[in-house]
Amino acid sequence: MINNKKRPCHFCVTNTKWIDYKDAETLKKFTSMQSKMMPKKRTGTCAKHQRELANAVKRARFMSLLQFTVIKK
Repeated sequence: MINNKKRPCHFCVTNTKWIDYKDAETLKKFTSMQSKMMPKKRTGTCAKHQRELANAVKRARFMSLLQFTVIKK
């Protein structure tokens, strides 16, 4: 059986007005181990918040709060 239930948007449930790029811990939840942004299908965010999340992650990367890539040793 396939579960077709849609996940609720994390930001809609918590009634978040805007996504803060300085909150790196929250943004890390929405990036993969390779520092890639996860798709909205996987995270369950709505389209509006997915766009805001993408901008926040890009700003956090530019400000060196998040990594662009993972350093391989």
